[in-house]
Amino acid sequence: MQWERLLSLKRQGDTNKRLRAEQDETRLGFEVDYDRIIFSSAFRSLQDKTQVIPLSKTDFVHTRLTHSLEVAVVGRSLGRQVGKRILEKYPHLAEVHGYKMNDFGAIVAAAALAHDIGNPPFGHSGEKSIGDFFKNGDGKRFKSELTEKEYEDLCSFEGNANGFKILTESRPGADGGLRLSYATLGTFMKYPKESLPHKPTKHIADKKYGFFQEDKEAFKEVAEELGLIQTRTGEDISYARHPLTFLVEAADDICYTIIDFEDGINLGLIPEEYALEYLIKLVPHINRSKYAALSEKSARVGYLRALAIGTLIDEAVSIFMDNEEAILNGTFAKGLLDKSSYEAQINDVLKISVSNIYQSDEVISKEIAGYEILNTLLTARCKAITEKPTHYDKLVIQLFKTRTGEDNSLYQELLEICNQVSVMTDSKSLKIFEQLKGMNISS
Repeated sequence: MQWERLLSLKRQGDTNKRLRAEQDETRLGFEVDYDRIIFSSAFRSLQDKTQVIPLSKTDFVHTRLTHSLEVAVVGRSLGRQVGKRILEKYPHLAEVHGYKMNDFGAIVAAAALAHDIGNPPFGHSGEKSIGDFFKNGDGKRFKSELTEKEYEDLCSFEGNANGFKILTESRPGADGGLRLSYATLGTFMKYPKESLPHKPTKHIADKKYGFFQEDKEAFKEVAEELGLIQTRTGEDISYARHPLTFLVEAADDICYTIIDFEDGINLGLIPEEYALEYLIKLVPHINRSKYAALSEKSARVGYLRALAIGTLIDEAVSIFMDNEEAILNGTFAKGLLDKSSYEAQINDVLKISVSNIYQSDEVISKEIAGYEILNTLLTARCKAITEKPTHYDKLVIQLFKTRTGEDNSLYQELLEICNQVSVMTDSKSLKIFEQLKGMNISS
């Protein structure tokens, strides 16, 4: 892969080539990407979507929105530091094409901002709930009417693929969706493959999938414009990752590892002494007198969190540059932090978070409720897929406000229903659940 192509400013529908040297420095195309994401309704819905605790009423607990903003900040730092080193290594990128260090930061920040935009309510259990509805629930009846890959798209419903759909799908008055630059879309594409085959290799890019069958051609257009390496051809296509995707992934890993841990401490799910015991191992140097002078627990934990994030940013940048050639040729098969000298310490923090936060009674009970909520919504809406819908079915369709079209295939209609459910907030899905159950008749 070549950086000149990987940094493409092209947008869907462009007829003329966009050159970096001709960009308006007051508002670069990559910065426009960030703006378009942050003003989108799909991004705003993240303010009421689960990050750690579903339907939490505690002010300082992160939502998907605050998490995404923090990942974007960390991603920007990673991108700028890598960009500085890339331009030093390949000076023609600046001298001939006009690229600057901040371009890399802007691309990674925008992709990081959008990295959770396709996730359904109630976190990863929401994805599993949608998938289980089609694999084991009422949605299983549609299997015989779908292709193998179409059915797998639903059974293994993936927030990353749904995010690509949200960012690129044309809707009335919005051809090409948000019309982001292909560099940002490519960086967003964490798993550049189809839903089948499952994990064909141990390469991290094959862990999940990144686009639905409906969006296959749009995905291929982006990949080909950027010059991504095609790792499989024929009916089962896949590509190597855009190099900057590794930075988005690292930013996400850093934030959920450290900040979810911080949330657990502030919630009282993890004893404060664990902060010093575990986070100190990620901080080479600490001003103990400054730490001791901080009177509030949240301030003490925040101080350690900031130092730990700084350490891991520097570590990720070094790993990226040490492996830049392997990343460019598609042979680097792990996440950046999987190569970190702090891997053991990171795993210790994650182990505590799993046992004390993700498997806490509060989280489990709310995830179970979320599972039932989404299953009820999907059951009600999919029952309305019939040649002669009942009056009740028509009311449900109106309640969901799902877009339908006369030319839609069954697969497209089911995918649209899943998308409609996935863009709901936790609270909105709960409200519709209560309305379907006759428990809430307010508008």
